[in-house]
Amino acid sequence: MRSYIHRSALTFVSLALVAAACGGDDPAAVTSTDDPATSSTTTASDAVAGTDAPTDAPTTTDTGGETTSSAGPSTTMGPLLGLELELLADGLRQPTALASPPGDDRIFIVERGGIIQIYDPTDGAILDEPFMYIPDRVTANGIEQGLLGLAFHPDYAENGRFFIYHNDRDAKRQLAEYAVLPNDPNKADLDSGVVLFDREQPPDSSDIRHYGGMLMFGPDGYLYIASGDGAAGRVTGQSTDDYFGAILRIDVDSGDPFGIPPDNPYIDGGGAPPVWAIGLRNPWRFTIDGDLMYIADVGQAGVEEIDVVGLDEPGANFGWSTMEGSNCYSPSDCDRTGLVLPVHEIPHPDSCSITGGHVYRGDLIPELDGHYFYADWCLGWVRSLLYSDGTVSDVQDWSDDLSEAGNVNSFGIDAGGELYLVNHDGQFYAIRAVR
Repeated sequence: MRSYIHRSALTFVSLALVAAACGGDDPAAVTSTDDPATSSTTTASDAVAGTDAPTDAPTTTDTGGETTSSAGPSTTMGPLLGLELELLADGLRQPTALASPPGDDRIFIVERGGIIQIYDPTDGAILDEPFMYIPDRVTANGIEQGLLGLAFHPDYAENGRFFIYHNDRDAKRQLAEYAVLPNDPNKADLDSGVVLFDREQPPDSSDIRHYGGMLMFGPDGYLYIASGDGAAGRVTGQSTDDYFGAILRIDVDSGDPFGIPPDNPYIDGGGAPPVWAIGLRNPWRFTIDGDLMYIADVGQAGVEEIDVVGLDEPGANFGWSTMEGSNCYSPSDCDRTGLVLPVHEIPHPDSCSITGGHVYRGDLIPELDGHYFYADWCLGWVRSLLYSDGTVSDVQDWSDDLSEAGNVNSFGIDAGGELYLVNHDGQFYAIRAVR
């Protein structure tokens, strides 16, 4: 095994080019840096200065050797003084996603060029051989192209099925199903691949941006898929007839090549049956926590946004390109009726390209149970917030504590709910408590 992955000899687009590629769909609009997600929002409430000892940390009481936290279960841990990053691996090739099979301690690291590595926490190292190696099936010419998403079937331990989202050799966005080798749990069966769908960029787009790519199974057993607007949001943002600018939801256990959940909003017409929600620009990472979905949607010219919607609310419309965040975008006097507005926004220049994370549900930092983590790709900050009953509170900036985070490409959680991140420079970190 090895704890250090050699850096790729391939040449990737420089970070300077990334900033130039972030522009909006409107040539006349103000452009902003676009990473795998392209552009972000921040509200004034988000600009909370980071501290080593967060002022909003829960109070603790000494009860004779046991410390009890007001925001979490009884624990023998000392008080939370802050967070820190523990470097687990370096030299990865532009990692784009992290995923773990249910009940499995291993963490699978997706690299943009078409490689999936396995980190084994037992040995604290990445395996010598990758789980999946398919550069010959992936196009990764643009910084937003490549192998972008991975999800394991809820019954992976029994059936070995997993799903990837990537750009195929024709640069189409593709969802494919594979299986693990029956005699080797650390190797994918490359001959097992089945394409579930593929889509070229929209006709009005000559661009290589806004593919989305996040995959995650919900508690309903359905696979949710984030698909960006293809940099043609004026056409695709409010369309229900295509797979762009949307969250898709499919049943991978029925149909050919997949089934449609019976409560999908367009199963009986009015749109493409897999479409579950619309009005997104480039949802660069969503997560599902219980019956809620948190979506980080990259903005156009002025704001990054975080949306929250119940899994029992199919047909949500998040507004793009009528809206950017909670502001009218096109036209300037738009009709907000029926739109789902963000629960939190981060205005530019306090942000430029949001990277969504996960809600913390681990055991090692009980004080932060329920806190949703997110980052800005350009500026390198990491923040968290608490969402409850339609209200955001306890926004905290962890930038001082997590200053090495860099350009965060993605967050991940392991089978125990602990939180990790990977950045554009190829570092894989665990987020740990300082006590």
